[in-house]
Amino acid sequence: MRNNIIFSILCGLLIGFSPAVQAQKGATEQKNGTQNERQIMVTIETNKGTLKVKLYNETPLHRDNFVKLAKEGYFDSLLFHRVIKDFMIQGGDPDSRHASPDQSLGMGGPDYTIPAEFNRNLIHKRGALAAARDNNPQKASSGSQFYIVQGKAWTDGQLDAICRQYGLNYTPQQRNLYRTIGGTPFLDMNYTVFGEVVEGLSVIDKIASVATNREDRPVEDVRILSVRVEE
Repeated sequence: MRNNIIFSILCGLLIGFSPAVQAQKGATEQKNGTQNERQIMVTIETNKGTLKVKLYNETPLHRDNFVKLAKEGYFDSLLFHRVIKDFMIQGGDPDSRHASPDQSLGMGGPDYTIPAEFNRNLIHKRGALAAARDNNPQKASSGSQFYIVQGKAWTDGQLDAICRQYGLNYTPQQRNLYRTIGGTPFLDMNYTVFGEVVEGLSVIDKIASVATNREDRPVEDVRILSVRVEE
């Protein structure tokens, strides 16, 4: 059995977490009667290239938690410890920082979870940044583990089947994204999407193509060198 916090529909793993984190909401300002929040960008430097990521204001708990950890240097030197081609790349396990080559990873993290922040407008398109979790009934997210979607393209027939199976309903624009750039639609409304890669999509492909072992861990370490918040 794989020791990874993510995708209960795939591996059904359980780990224990303490009560949910109460993340602070970001500062907002009013303009023309509409609430406008500063767009937060982060840069993820890896030994395979650089990813520039936009964090969504629609998911403030996940956004603020990610920013807090990034500023603390929490993600620096961690591995992308789980990589599945045409699916996703996963990191954020603090146990991976000094992991031996044969060490199983995927169970580490802070002693809290983050309440789910599902939003039908935020889907698992290619490049989506989302929170990993175990199969807890509240679908609360891991405090630190995240994944970035590579995914694949889907036909209308396949999307119709996914909608029936999971009770989803996509706009024409969302369908077009899944048909063209691709993603992982079967995860929508089950895992919180809280950002997207806006530069460096080719780096996702490079990481997703590396050789992996039976636990989907890269044979040669793929390391997050740093995660920096743009001020």
